Amino acid sequence: MAGIYIYSDKGPLAAELVGFAKTTGKAVNIVTFDQNSAASAAEYGADKVYLLAGDSLLVENNARAAAKFLMNEEAELFLVGSTPRGRDIAARIAGYLQCAMVSDVSSIVINDGQVSTERMIYGGAVIQSEMIDGMAVLTIPPGKFEAASGTAEIATVNINADSRVSLITTAPIVKKGVDISAADKIVCIGLGMEKKQDMQIAQDLAQVLGAEISCTRGIAEERQWLPQYIGISGETVKPSLYLSMGVSGQVQHVVGMREAQIIVGIDINDKAPIFDAADYGIVGDMFEIVPLLIQEIKNI
Repeated sequence: MAGIYIYSDKGPLAAELVGFAKTTGKAVNIVTFDQNSAASAAEYGADKVYLLAGDSLLVENNARAAAKFLMNEEAELFLVGSTPRGRDIAARIAGYLQCAMVSDVSSIVINDGQVSTERMIYGGAVIQSEMIDGMAVLTIPPGKFEAASGTAEIATVNINADSRVSLITTAPIVKKGVDISAADKIVCIGLGMEKKQDMQIAQDLAQVLGAEISCTRGIAEERQWLPQYIGISGETVKPSLYLSMGVSGQVQHVVGMREAQIIVGIDINDKAPIFDAADYGIVGDMFEIVPLLIQEIKNI
């Protein structure tokens, strides 16, 4: 069955990829490798969910069989969620299929069998456009498309897994804090906030807005005040509201939040790059402005 096939080990991201694929008018199918994932994927609005059932859940063991399945199905496009596991399986399948692959795509247009993509390179300083003829594998980060929903049929396809790699042990990484990539509203702090105790003002603003708190890379890695940061090497977010406090707005950070519906920047430097990205900019001392803003929100 020709059409678009999708894989992501993150459910919400799979639903986003289905949301895009359904706009093309082509058949939309999700590929999974275990029963639990298949059951969840059946609610993401695809036409069909294929459970590729083998003796292993390892990417290394299933990629060759998945590539053979896609070839037999005459897949036109394989969309993969850009996660560590997703990027791994995407590269392997593209290699087995000997087809084109484009990583971290931000825009896709399909016209007369050709796939046109855009992606940011050089830390977001340049947008690269590419055109592909024929089958292609694309990896896509979260926050690019609207998620779909709906019920799909699950079909089980038995595969022969490559058993040359075996799993010895696992050591999961425990992430602290909320999933900032799923937040609807975000208050973001930058290096303009010099003292950790000053974070209280950001927490007060987040509370009245019903927002989550995040930060720039410097706050997370240099000062280690928060576990997650927004940016090209951190989280990509697409909230309805992004409000920054003391964030200069360097391109590496803006890449991670530029898809926000409304961007508000507060900074004492009127030449800060954040104002080029912002829908609304407030020039001034955040410690004077934010308490006034909190009071006004409470009055509303």
